[in-house]
Amino acid sequence: MIIFNAFFAALGQIGDPKFRAVLLRGVGLTVVLLIAACAVAIWLINRLSGDEISLPFVGAVPWLNDVLNYSGIFVVLVLPVFLMVPVASAITSMFLEEVAQAVEDKRYPSLPKVPGIPFRESVIDGLGFMGVLIAANLLALILYAIFTPLAPFIFWAMNGFLLGREYFTLAAMRRVGREGARKLRAKHATTIWVAGTLMAIPLSVPLVNLVIPIIGAATFTHIYHKLARPIA
Repeated sequence: MIIFNAFFAALGQIGDPKFRAVLLRGVGLTVVLLIAACAVAIWLINRLSGDEISLPFVGAVPWLNDVLNYSGIFVVLVLPVFLMVPVASAITSMFLEEVAQAVEDKRYPSLPKVPGIPFRESVIDGLGFMGVLIAANLLALILYAIFTPLAPFIFWAMNGFLLGREYFTLAAMRRVGREGARKLRAKHATTIWVAGTLMAIPLSVPLVNLVIPIIGAATFTHIYHKLARPIA
């Protein structure tokens, strides 16, 4: 099966120095960004709180200050957990072309070189992807509350769709451009979604989820070449 062959081929290259370099950069930038996000959130809470908070037509409400202070603790504990997956995935995706190139250098050495995606475009795509992931996971909280027993499956299916779409597009557009990637993605939508779900399942596992963007990029590079071969 194409998906599992691609997945295990990607796992077999996990020790590649280029993979490790992308992982270290992605994790490092993720930690810095999460610390900055927590610091900004706490600063805003401190700005809003004071010795005493007054509301229009109500007057002083002393307990609101305590609520804000406790919410700061909640932010520090919960915000990094919630944002870790989308932020790590998005930031690491800015460097995933290096992973795709490493895969092609090892497994498809006869392919012609590609000019590569400009870093500015990679950053814009990565930030857009992060926004979509965060928004989708926030909206999914409503579904989790309504269909609690199905929450893991909703998480896997939704993030699998988004990850599959992003990583396949990344792998394909290097060779056939954004429009060519879109057409190929539409033609093989089910395969891409299933493969993305395979990537999404380990997102629930701490630390392992930091490696998933790299495994995903490598896996979808293999999948792209398998799917594109008949029409190449």
